[in-house]
Amino acid sequence: MYDKFSRRSFLKTIGAAGIGSILAGLKLKAAEPNKPAEEQKSQMPQLPKRKLGKTGVEVPCLSFGANKADNQVILINAYKNGVICWDTAPSYLNGISEEQIGKFISRNPLSRKKLFIATKASGTKTVAEIEEKLAASLKRLNTDYIDLYHVHGSADPARLSDELKKWVEGAKKRGLIKFFGFSTHKNMAQVLTAASKLGWVDAILVMYNFRLMQDAEMQKAIDACHKAGIGLIAMKVVALSVEGLKQMKDGRQVETTEEDKKVISHFMQRWLTVEQARIKAVLQDERISCACVGANNTGILASNVEAVLDNTKLTEADFDMLKKYAQATCSGYCAGCAHICDAAIAEMSYTSDIMRFLMYHNSYGDKNRAKEMFRQIPQAIRNRLLTIDYSIAEARCPQQLPIAKFIAQAVAKLA
Repeated sequence: MYDKFSRRSFLKTIGAAGIGSILAGLKLKAAEPNKPAEEQKSQMPQLPKRKLGKTGVEVPCLSFGANKADNQVILINAYKNGVICWDTAPSYLNGISEEQIGKFISRNPLSRKKLFIATKASGTKTVAEIEEKLAASLKRLNTDYIDLYHVHGSADPARLSDELKKWVEGAKKRGLIKFFGFSTHKNMAQVLTAASKLGWVDAILVMYNFRLMQDAEMQKAIDACHKAGIGLIAMKVVALSVEGLKQMKDGRQVETTEEDKKVISHFMQRWLTVEQARIKAVLQDERISCACVGANNTGILASNVEAVLDNTKLTEADFDMLKKYAQATCSGYCAGCAHICDAAIAEMSYTSDIMRFLMYHNSYGDKNRAKEMFRQIPQAIRNRLLTIDYSIAEARCPQQLPIAKFIAQAVAKLA
């Protein structure tokens, strides 16, 4: 258990000490860092598992987003507590995330059979580049195979070509990957709908949260994939706003607006943090196989694990509160409907990408990653970002985003 620190006593204490300071001290059961993980007996309940589409495999319904996994402590604690589905990428910490997982496997070789590792072909355009990226990831991860290999950041259904299908079939026959999928941050409804008709995509890592639940087209696309037997892994589950850093302390939301106060107070009465409620909202959708949530310290990991282990179900009133909060704060959240921005600003197809990079910088504190991704935008376009007229895109934006303001902020922070 959580070192004599129950969920209810934890939340009662928040009123006196503040959620940030409490979570900073909250720890999972301490692991012995120099002792192989497979030799350490976990005293924690195992996480519930769900089928990953029609793959025949079951995975824990909570996945560890390893975008900040730069040390062994967080990996050891995740493993001990049943969070054995790890999502990484070559771009996470410039390869350090994969290397840390590889180090964990080398120290705990028996763990490999239990772990379900997903990584991505970051920054690739051709099958040859995907093959090259896969070889590099296998080496860093110190493994012979990847459980789930994603084409990273796919927003164009045309990328799911016959050539890629042939490569996937070959990689599976060679034993390099078990399952194939893709991740997508934008135009999700269109891409998911296209994938549901292919028959050879095993799983999709898709941005899905209490905000995107309100989108009817997204719901149709999720349903199509579910019926097609595609495993759906939700990411960006907590759904921070572009300027989310102003609402965060020690990885948790704090009160800065009346809307914040209402939603925090509501779930406090349910003995839940807002973040726990958002995880529960996603997992209460039985079409979702797994929620991929990041954690850069064991306190946040503990809170995420408890959200899954706790049997509390969100009520209609809870979902209504999340819906109202989503509506009230929509102008600070980019929903990834890039086709609208692209059509409005023909000369600039990077608007939603820049919103995402800014979110990484502001909300997640991934400043170096955000800057690196921003630098991948062609120099000629970066030079013109402050001269483009965004008014048409702002007028069409379903979220009513002040796009010009955020682009200017991105240039100031990421250039």
